[in-house]
Amino acid sequence: MKKYDVEIAVGIFVFFGILCLGFISVKLGKLDLIGSHYYPVKAVFSTVKGLRKDTVVEISGVEVGKVSDIKLIDYQAVVSMLIRDDVELQDDAIASIRTKGLMGEKYVEIMPGGSDKIIQPGDTLRETEPPIDLEKLIGNFVFGKVKE
Repeated sequence: MKKYDVEIAVGIFVFFGILCLGFISVKLGKLDLIGSHYYPVKAVFSTVKGLRKDTVVEISGVEVGKVSDIKLIDYQAVVSMLIRDDVELQDDAIASIRTKGLMGEKYVEIMPGGSDKIIQPGDTLRETEPPIDLEKLIGNFVFGKVKE
């Protein structure tokens, strides 16, 4: 009977180990199994060079959502974002594409506006700033095209 006790203890240990690995995988992978509440917002940019789907959306350095889709409509990039329900955006908020660090990944930063009108789910942010083209700036500097 002692052999069965050891096998049961090992089985329980392995079961809880697999359960913990699954939990850690979900948390580190930022999977949303329960279904957090988000609302859709769009922003139209002239270019979204380097921006990818599932990229972070931040306000004041705090993650408030993610990029859900990027489409080309009428030669402009339309970025669809999912913003947490507890975050309200004003209709004059500005969406910018920024870079983490000098050569880091791109993300969307939203600067809150001062309007009293709150954006509704599915609405579009009118004010946007495309990413800074670092390669073009360096090229202009190297070839002397920078004006003082």
